[in-house]
Amino acid sequence: MAVKIRLARRGRKKAATYDIVVADARAPRDGRFIEKLGTYNPQTNPATINYDADRAFYWMMTGAQPTDTVRAMLSYRGVLYRRHLQLGVDKGAITQDVADERFSAWKEEKDAKIEGKRTGLVDAKATAKQAAFDAETKVKEARSESQRQKAAALLAANTPAPAAEEAATEAPAEEAATEAAE
Repeated sequence: MAVKIRLARRGRKKAATYDIVVADARAPRDGRFIEKLGTYNPQTNPATINYDADRAFYWMMTGAQPTDTVRAMLSYRGVLYRRHLQLGVDKGAITQDVADERFSAWKEEKDAKIEGKRTGLVDAKATAKQAAFDAETKVKEARSESQRQKAAALLAANTPAPAAEEAATEAPAEEAATEAAE
């Protein structure tokens, strides 16, 4: 019997989540399975992969064949690398201690890389939000300044200038005074 490690679809329309299952290759995609290893949610960024790594490793060592997508997930999380190291131990190329040490070093590096991506996404989102806020503030200030200028121009057009009125009243008085002096 050919055994596969594959995905079984769950969730509603356009919001799929998947179960990572071990199933007979002849069983339908969402049908019978031997064991559920975990879940996969591609809707998050980065995608959420929760599974039992020890059981996945066990099934890989007993000959279960992962599908392409599951192979990528197992590689991303280190199950394939652990299998590779274990095959080296079985052949006598390295010892179990060396294999465990290499795997733990790889795992720490990979976890740091994943956490860096996660924090980078959070920082990028915060930066984009701040940039949008600054742009909105700039537009708001420009709009209020434009309204202030329009109001000042309208006020200046509607109110008569006091200097012009005084000049108009003083001009006839000056003319009368110069005529009287002559």
